[in-house]
Amino acid sequence: MSVSASSAVLAVSGIGKTYAQPVLTGIDLTLMRGEVLALTGENGAGKSTLSKIIGGLVTPTTGHMQFHGQEYRPGSRAQAEALGIRMVMQELNLLPTLSVAENLFLDNLPSNGGWISRKRLRSAAIEAMAQVGLDAIDPDTLVGELGIGHQQMVEIARNLIGDCHVLILDEPTAMLTAREVEMLFEQISRLQARGVAIIYISHRLEELARVAQRIAVLRDGHLVCVEPMANYNSEQLVNLMVGRELGEHIDLGPRQIGAAALTVSGLSRADKVLDVSFTVRAGEIFGISGLIGAGRTELLRLIFGADAADSGTVALGFPAQVVSIRSPADAVAHGIALITEDRKGEGLLLTQSISANIALGNMPEISRGGVVNPSAETALAQRQIDAMRIRSSSPTQLVGELSGGNQQKVVIGRWLERECSVLMFDEPTRGIDVGAKFDIYALLGDLTRQGKALVVVSSDLRELMLICDRIGVLSAGRLVETFERDSWSQDDLLAAAFAGYQKRDALLNEAAPRDLP
Repeated sequence: MSVSASSAVLAVSGIGKTYAQPVLTGIDLTLMRGEVLALTGENGAGKSTLSKIIGGLVTPTTGHMQFHGQEYRPGSRAQAEALGIRMVMQELNLLPTLSVAENLFLDNLPSNGGWISRKRLRSAAIEAMAQVGLDAIDPDTLVGELGIGHQQMVEIARNLIGDCHVLILDEPTAMLTAREVEMLFEQISRLQARGVAIIYISHRLEELARVAQRIAVLRDGHLVCVEPMANYNSEQLVNLMVGRELGEHIDLGPRQIGAAALTVSGLSRADKVLDVSFTVRAGEIFGISGLIGAGRTELLRLIFGADAADSGTVALGFPAQVVSIRSPADAVAHGIALITEDRKGEGLLLTQSISANIALGNMPEISRGGVVNPSAETALAQRQIDAMRIRSSSPTQLVGELSGGNQQKVVIGRWLERECSVLMFDEPTRGIDVGAKFDIYALLGDLTRQGKALVVVSSDLRELMLICDRIGVLSAGRLVETFERDSWSQDDLLAAAFAGYQKRDALLNEAAPRDLP
């Protein structure tokens, strides 16, 4: 494709951004009408910063932009959106206490005589939700009651309403099911046909090959490639992104799987988790697979004491000793850690430094008489920055200035300073680039060699198949099957993920009243 600045919908020239240090330098890029431009690179490479500059959330330090040939200097996200430049970010821009319909049309609620027209609002919301496959959800449902995957689809639907010329999608499929991904790709095709230009940010290279015409690769804040997508395969793109070769397989090193470390028996809560039992051994990685809404996160929250179970027990060690876990504090006291999927909402203080965030769970290590020792706090943070390869200017850098992958490393680093025998990871590599993923996989291997028992929830089946010793599949709240390494396939895992829903639907159909002749 021949691209010229004069015919571009959007053109950026010499764009740079400096915080404590440069994060973007001299970016020149154009975006054409009706094309999908893939934007990829390691976490910390500058992808989110560049997209936020285009979307009006961040002001560039250097350079300028043009939109339809006119100077473009948005002072806010609202100004960018008014021009038709929309951005779906990893950090969802939704209000959990409002309904789906209200979130979709918050800036343009239909009214009648000064009152909100609920009928028109509901009708418009149903139409917007149908575009992204949310037909089964009541538009009056509070957003806070939805899982994070469905919230992501609501955010996408919100940004497709109205006149859209440029759409930026930042890791849009990270928490979506296969069906929702297909719905998104169908919508992308429709948008292209309407002439909408799309910047598609993702680390899932197979998706980029499917949807994008060109690819732009960032590395350490520099643009190292802008080429037709067809010119590169996944291996070549990875090498461009990380500046080194990565294999398709991972060797977690010599490990010895020991006796049971965690035993879950008959754990249940309402209709979310139903009579779930499993055992995880010391030195083992036990994966949990399933569709969005299957109860994966809810199960981890029950084990961790974040939610109260209706029935069932959690036991530690061998022979198993049942422990009372009524709160996360109880779980931590018993040596159980949970690295949550929502790192921003539940895992981090974004306005605080790296050192303060890592210190949060380790106050006895760095304080005396209730007073924090600054040098001890800094040393603690630096140890994890080095161990986790966290890209930062110093331990004092604010966590909110880090990329998503580096923020996740801060969360993990905090727990690694504690003596936990059981560590549960909920989507540990969500939104993390391929290079950082392998860093975290290696870390998981290190933990198992220390005799830790690991539970890993992931939406990426290939990830689970790569790192796990066993995989349990949740379906409609039940653990329907557990697979041993070398006895699973992707098809088998997917079939099990749907099995519980098929069984549940069959039982509901049998129980449904039948019309008499």
